[in-house]
Amino acid sequence: MEQIEGVLTEIIYQNEVNSYVVGIFETEEEQITVVGYLPFISKGDSLKITGRFVEHKDYGEQFKIETFEKLMPQTLAALETYLASGNVKGVGPATATKIIDTFGEDTIHVLKYEPHKLARIKGISKNKAIEMSESFVENWEVWQIVGFLERFGIGAESAKKVYDLLGINAIAEIEANPYILIDISRGVDFQQIDKMALELGVERENQKRVKSGIKYALIKITYNGHCCTLKANLIEYVKQLLNVSEAIIEDGLINLKVNDEIVIEDRDEEEWVYLYSFYKAETQIAERITKLDKAKNMKKVSNIEKELKLVEEKTEILLSEKQKEAIKAINDNNVTIITGGPGTGKTTIIKSIIEIYKQKKYKIVLCAPTGRAAKRMTETTGEEASTLHRLLEIGKVDEESLFKKDNEYQGAPIDGDIIIVDEVSMVDMFIMSYLLDCIYLGTKLILVGDSDQLPSVGPGSVLHDLIASERIQTVHLDKIFRQAAKSKIVVNAHRVNSGKNFIAKEDSEFEEDSKQDFFFIRENNQEKVLEQVLSLCNGRLKKFGDYDFFESIQVLTPTKKGLLGTKEMNKALQQELNPSREGEEEKSSMGAIFRIGDRVMQIKNNYDMYWEKRIDDSIETGNGVFNGETGTITNINEKEKNVRVKFDDEKVCWYQFNELEQIEHSYCITIHKAQGSEFDVVIMIVPQAAPMLLTRNLLYTGITRAKKLLIVIGNDRVVDYMIKNVDSKKRNTGLEFKLKKGTGS
Repeated sequence: MEQIEGVLTEIIYQNEVNSYVVGIFETEEEQITVVGYLPFISKGDSLKITGRFVEHKDYGEQFKIETFEKLMPQTLAALETYLASGNVKGVGPATATKIIDTFGEDTIHVLKYEPHKLARIKGISKNKAIEMSESFVENWEVWQIVGFLERFGIGAESAKKVYDLLGINAIAEIEANPYILIDISRGVDFQQIDKMALELGVERENQKRVKSGIKYALIKITYNGHCCTLKANLIEYVKQLLNVSEAIIEDGLINLKVNDEIVIEDRDEEEWVYLYSFYKAETQIAERITKLDKAKNMKKVSNIEKELKLVEEKTEILLSEKQKEAIKAINDNNVTIITGGPGTGKTTIIKSIIEIYKQKKYKIVLCAPTGRAAKRMTETTGEEASTLHRLLEIGKVDEESLFKKDNEYQGAPIDGDIIIVDEVSMVDMFIMSYLLDCIYLGTKLILVGDSDQLPSVGPGSVLHDLIASERIQTVHLDKIFRQAAKSKIVVNAHRVNSGKNFIAKEDSEFEEDSKQDFFFIRENNQEKVLEQVLSLCNGRLKKFGDYDFFESIQVLTPTKKGLLGTKEMNKALQQELNPSREGEEEKSSMGAIFRIGDRVMQIKNNYDMYWEKRIDDSIETGNGVFNGETGTITNINEKEKNVRVKFDDEKVCWYQFNELEQIEHSYCITIHKAQGSEFDVVIMIVPQAAPMLLTRNLLYTGITRAKKLLIVIGNDRVVDYMIKNVDSKKRNTGLEFKLKKGTGS
């Protein structure tokens, strides 16, 4: 690590969200380009920066800042530059010159301790002098927060969030209770905070420390989708974390429980501990869905048998007995779950329900968790479907705080008589709670999904728990229809789901003249797997079935890491399918190079992103692009400093260059990211990876993403392992228990 002192003379780029800066730094000897997180820093600031020189392939040598210290300007010229830069309220270039000319070396002393003297200068009133002093002192104190937190290993990026939440008194508040950082800054390392607290003199058995350790442990389990943990396991973990006695931890649990920060639930002679928000969400789901189901069935259609015959005549589809059973169940109940794997007729049921209830003039609302799933729903039914975020009008909110104590979420009531939600396995406990909060009593709710797919990214296993409770009418579709049974994709999906291996493995090598829809290419060598993927995407599949990559093909992998992970695969596929072309604009960001024609994915929710969509001769506008939505870069404008992306649902967005961290290439995506989507052709890589990724439901989910053709590339050993690995990390939840117990009934 090197240390350099100088002045930030120019800011080339500054991200307003996380304060990442690219700038010109001037020392006594030279000018250098610096990059790194510099919160509270402005042009003209004097800094001591610590870091190292790195070589950027496009921009040459840069100094990458690891830490920094803001210095008071060392010369009068530097001080004048600082004051003139707008850092101090009410001081511009002309006033800065007057202050320096009047007070010289005493300027800082006057600004801090004798602001009334500033009023000697023409144009500065006593009130304005006080305002200037307060602004100068506030800026100085803000800088101290960065340095204070840096001593404890908390970087500049986290420091900005701490200041935003705690304000100018941050240091005093943290010194009084360092553990406050656990509550306000998600992802902060507890060990760092604990080390800080102990260095500041906090006793090991201090209840603030103990309660914070308990809450940290409960937050940590939610990252893996759990809602709660056994009290005995929690105590054992906290004992190791804090090195305190069980009795001290018990006291902490009692204090947290009294203040409604945690809930301890007695269940089957065991005690389960929740953060308050998670218990509240589970309880609300159980109460609301029970209440909704038991309400008067106001939308029931009389003579359903006649309606079924009319639907069969109109659609020319002969419904199976199981499908009729499902439609009758929906008619007889306010809440119904339809679950089953591919080819079992879920879509036909949805279309029939739409037909029956539309004839009765009922308003039908279709929705799904992701943009792709909603688009697919629209394509298969011919009716407009929305994402849950848009339907519920979940605007720009701090998602971490939505279910904190005393914070009630008020959703937008849904104007609909029949609400059909597809891909419910992807819906987490919080979104389900919001959804149920927005449904009027008397509305019919139909939940459609495949409970054997991967669980939601967020906490809970809502669909699984609802089905397991047996409190909600559920129809299990287990028969594969004759047409679907001809598909090896469908047959193999069901085989994998029941613990069996692929059929006819010996005949499944890829052949360009074959008519089948499933192939298993055996390959152990990673480089050769990569070669297979590239050749399939760039020529072989075009010959096989006239499949164009950008229109029809998606590469999936379980992992982000390694040669066969998404990061490296995207680089290789981009180079193969969309290489650099002379004269075409490109834009580098966060280690990636974006080009016109690139396939990209939004990787975080952005509620403010403006979009336009052309519909016939009119233009629809709106705000909001959500995690998992995919599209194509259609233009890069160096003059306007933006990138235009056209998403798969036809909306067009413009990303400023400093917003490109929100998107990444999606030539290859993880199987988790693909959930809720379908693609004509899927190439699924099954490399050696972490055992927690190689599960049966991951393989099953990947297989069921393909509509027309699936090519699996890997080796028998990994596939066999995945099929046998049914430990899909069962999540600790209590929704099933609450429903069985009759919460809300």
